[in-house]
Amino acid sequence: MIEKLIGQLLKELGEDAQREGLAKTPERVAASLKYLTSGYDKKIEDILNDALFVEEYDEMVVVKDIDFFSMCEHHILPFVGKAHIAYMPRKKIVGLSKIPRLVDMFSKRLQVQERLTTQIANALNDALQPRGVAVVLEAVHLCMLMRGVEKQNSKAVTSAMLGAFRDRPETRAEFMDLIKSGRGLQL
Repeated sequence: MIEKLIGQLLKELGEDAQREGLAKTPERVAASLKYLTSGYDKKIEDILNDALFVEEYDEMVVVKDIDFFSMCEHHILPFVGKAHIAYMPRKKIVGLSKIPRLVDMFSKRLQVQERLTTQIANALNDALQPRGVAVVLEAVHLCMLMRGVEKQNSKAVTSAMLGAFRDRPETRAEFMDLIKSGRGLQL
């Protein structure tokens, strides 16, 4: 069905959908869209699947510079960026690889950056019941670069702060210092 719609779209744009370069485009676009929106088929429980562990660790856990891409629901154009996520455990931790998987699940849906930010924060908060969760997303939106305002150097930054990150300014400040620091591993 998607293939047929893409073929019709190409015709509406004034293209010959049968010409050599476009003949297989409807199939390629359909496969691409299915992959780019594959997050709808996933559940938080499946992503975190038995990767929650009881641990007496109560300091901040930060996973930063998680690459992500998503599709703007307003223009069906990509936005890409980095996610920075922290939580403060309350006797329960999650396998570190699950955090980027959670970002992928929510980002592979038609999105707005604000919703994506809060979905990630709320999912971690619900699953872990930590003392706090912080999520900051920085992204470049192609809908702003390629059309409309055409601002080539703009970046959108959104945040969601829950628990100790909202209630304790020093905790929020520590997180913000950690994610902006250039002290990264060089592998």
